[in-house]
Amino acid sequence: MNWPTSVTIKEVGPRDGLQNEKVFISTEDKIAWINQLSGSGLKNIEITSFVNPKWIPALSDAVAVAAGITRVPGVTYTALVPNRQGLERALEANIDTVAVFMSASETHNRKNINKSIEDTFPILKKVVEEAQSAGKSSRGYVSTVFGCPYEGIVDIEKVISVSETLFEMGIGELSLGDTIGVANPKQVQEVLEALLKRFPANKFALHFHDTHGIALANILVSLDMGITIFDASLGGLGGCPYAPGASGNVATEDFLYMLNSMGINTGVNQEKLLSASRFIQDKVGRPLPSHSLQVCSLTG
Repeated sequence: MNWPTSVTIKEVGPRDGLQNEKVFISTEDKIAWINQLSGSGLKNIEITSFVNPKWIPALSDAVAVAAGITRVPGVTYTALVPNRQGLERALEANIDTVAVFMSASETHNRKNINKSIEDTFPILKKVVEEAQSAGKSSRGYVSTVFGCPYEGIVDIEKVISVSETLFEMGIGELSLGDTIGVANPKQVQEVLEALLKRFPANKFALHFHDTHGIALANILVSLDMGITIFDASLGGLGGCPYAPGASGNVATEDFLYMLNSMGINTGVNQEKLLSASRFIQDKVGRPLPSHSLQVCSLTG
């Protein structure tokens, strides 16, 4: 297999990890947690979402969080932005990268965004253009790439079409989401083979949920095919409010352990990451699915 010498981990825990939590994490604790992540060697942290607070109450303090964190030079702070209203708030908060999102499946897009795929494109295009005019970089998320909770398997041609339109808007990077954690290594290979015939590998990130415990296996296939950017969530936190059955993301510390064992560089400190993981586990008040955390609790 072809292994890269380095990998970029994009931490999505403060946004994707917390958005579905029933326990509200205080603004002060979110800020303290993000500051720990900033000191761990991570260079990309998605800190919050500027979605209407009535839809994602867990992240209703987005502006306060963005204003309260200590910005570390060299770290990129990203936020999810659904529309121009959200963009205004994100720009006021001085977010570095604006992330837009949509689904490859029509039903999930309507459930998640309350619009058709066709009607979503003009809204995202406006966000991307205005973000770039403000000097901000942009990133896209495509959900349900490997399967939809409502439609089942998603036609790869739909994924290609959505990806093409988002790249034409000018996004710098596209994160392909296994929203409900149903992908398998063979499917990942097939999807990437189709996409990489049309777009360069360095334009993609992969975003795996670990519903069936094979997220790391899917990452290995992605690595072999030239993907070197991955989203992960500390502790294995995560889930989508509009995707029944979606469990947490691949745990950042488990992913890091694998990469370290393989001699693949990330620049991230394992001990600092585990400390931040223990911190947020204590705040959510329940054991998190991270294997590394479980090992730490057993060994003291």
